Formats: sequence, structure tokens, C-alpha cells
Amino acid sequence: MPSTPLHLDRRTLMRVLLALMFGNVVIGTGVMIVPGTLNDIARSMQVSVGLAGQLISAAGLFMCIAAPVLAMVVGRWDRRWLLPAVMLWYAATHFLCLAAQSYTQLLLLRLLAMVGPALFTPQAAAAVSQIVPVAKRARAMSLVFLGWSVALVLGMPLGAWLGNTWGWRTAFALIGVLALLNGLWLWRVLPGPIRPAPMSMAAWGRTFGNKVLMQCVAVTLVTGSGQFVLFAYLAPYLERYMAATPGELAFFYACNGILGFVGMILLTRRIDRTGPASVVTLSLWAFAFSAVAWGWASSVWLAVITMAGWSLVGFAWNASQQARLVPIAPEVASASIALNTSAIYLSQAVGAGIGGWLIVQGHMPELHWVTLCFIVGAILLNRHLRRTHGV
Repeated sequence: MPSTPLHLDRRTLMRVLLALMFGNVVIGTGVMIVPGTLNDIARSMQVSVGLAGQLISAAGLFMCIAAPVLAMVVGRWDRRWLLPAVMLWYAATHFLCLAAQSYTQLLLLRLLAMVGPALFTPQAAAAVSQIVPVAKRARAMSLVFLGWSVALVLGMPLGAWLGNTWGWRTAFALIGVLALLNGLWLWRVLPGPIRPAPMSMAAWGRTFGNKVLMQCVAVTLVTGSGQFVLFAYLAPYLERYMAATPGELAFFYACNGILGFVGMILLTRRIDRTGPASVVTLSLWAFAFSAVAWGWASSVWLAVITMAGWSLVGFAWNASQQARLVPIAPEVASASIALNTSAIYLSQAVGAGIGGWLIVQGHMPELHWVTLCFIVGAILLNRHLRRTHGV
């Protein structure tokens, strides 16, 4: 049975929300650690960059399938102990990755580690629904999900610098230590019991049967797939064609994250004024512009400049899609947002898979044109969605 919503004093609630937010920092950094360390992983495991990139593809596919399945499995479990346990699992599997001596071993251990992201972020959101009053829930959710933004601003550049300076194992070890510390932190501050109402099969059925919702999720899938054709291989591209050093790679990712954070703040205000669909449309055109401009980047500085439009909308884009889904069918908002999250994970698998295949075929310089094709498809799908259904 779902537990009664908890009533916490302001100080206790803030401690809980900060612990959950930091959990998302660790989860987000761990998910994005592979793109930043791809060069060293390929060298260490003696495989091509294209094959190493399939770590991203396999992880995305696994998370896409595991997130909704695990959500149903743990639907009635107490998040008071589930969330710390998930973080300890994340720590243990990252430590195990350090012992991998072959690409196959690393792939299998990486998939085991991805149980963490598949469970933590959606279950953290479910926990917030039980410990925060409805009137303050949106702001609390924003704080918890800010962890992913912080991961891209700070965690990903740090991981890229560590991985390319001292090796990918150092970066993975950092994730393991942070996950262990967060698991202990969560165990100390989380109240209990926390048992949100599980999503029903009827809610899933209504979600899949709603054509407008499914078209909206399709925009997420097509856009994300296009993004990851290029994004997953930015580190190898910058090293091969621009002779980027580890410090320059960290600088590139830091600029990407900072611009994304600034853009999120600015565009969040636009969502309130003009609605999320307008931000989605703006984002798609920004992605398209950067994909075209990328072909003229010949240095890390120019790469930062050509990706500026992409970076500025990078965080706000997904938040806008999530906000767009809720008004379409408020009664199944939990299911539709979970499905959209799975679409993001699936897009990582599709995009990184296609990008890796193109690299193996010797087409790394053309990755941005393939990205552009996907984004144009998303623009057309989004235009149809807005004209036909007004969302």
C-alpha cells in the first residue's frame, strides 16, 4: 500500500532534497563519463573508437528497457532503503569496472552499473512526490533534477580531464567514491517509509494509446538519436582533427555545460511566457544550425563557438519536452514522463550505434551531416504535431 505523504520541517526537507540532488550529480556524471573518456578506453582495451562507443549504445538500450520494467518491479518497495541501496550498487559496479581486462568484461560490467540510472532518477522523483507538499513540488523537482545539469557543467569536464590525463579507470574510481558517499548520505537523511503509489498497467495502456503523446515522444527519440550520432564521439573527433589536449577537452565540455546552464535559466522564463512547444521548436533549429556549422570548426575554440547554439538549448530542450507532455494527458503524466525518459535512453543507443558504425566505415568527418538529417526529421515531425494537434 502507498504510504501517507510525510510532513517534514523545512530544514530536514532541504537536507533530503540536497542529498537527492547530489545523487543525480553522481548518476549523471557516471552516465556521461564514457563519451569524455572514450579515447583512453579505446586505447586501453585495444579496440576502435567506433567499437568503444558501443558502450554508450548498449547502456542506452539497457536503460531504455530497464527503467520502466524496474519501475514496476520496485513499485511497492520503500524508497527509504531502495535509493541508498541503488547508490551503493552504482559504487560497487564502478569499482568492479576497474578490474576489467577486456572490452567484453567492461561492457558487461557497464551494463550492470546502468541499473543505477535506470532506477535512481525516476525513483528519486517518486520519493519527492511523497515528502513535498503539492504546492511546492515543482520547485523541489527542479532542485533534484538540477543534479543532472551540475553533472554536465562540472562532472563531465572533470571526468574528461581525469580520464584523458590519468586514464579512464581514475574517472570511474571517482564515480565509485562519490556514489558510496552519497549512498551513506541518503541512508542518514531519508525519512521513512516512502512508498508512492505504483503506476498501473491501465495508465501505461492509456499512454501508449494516446497518438498525440506518442508523436511527442517520437520527437524526443528522433532528436536525441541525431544528437548522439555526433555528441557521443566529440572527444575522439576533437583529438583526431583538432589535436585537442586533455585540458582542452575538459575546457570544451565545461563551456558546453556552462552555456547549457545559462540557457536553461533564460529559456525556463520563456516556457512560462510562450509555452514549452515554442522552446522545443527553437531548440530544434539551434541543433540544426550547430550541426551545419560544425563542419567549419578547425580548433577547440571554434568548436565551442559552433556548438554554442546547441549548448544553450541543450538542458532546456528536454525540460521543455517533459513540460509539454503533462498537459496533453495529465492523468497519465507519470507514465508519459517515464516513457519520454526511456526514449532519451533509447536515442543514446540509436545515435551512438549509428555514429560508431559510420566511424568504422571511415566517415567520422560526416557525423554532423547525419545528425542534421535526424534533426530535420524532428523539425518536420514537430511541425506536424503543432499544426495538427496544437501542442
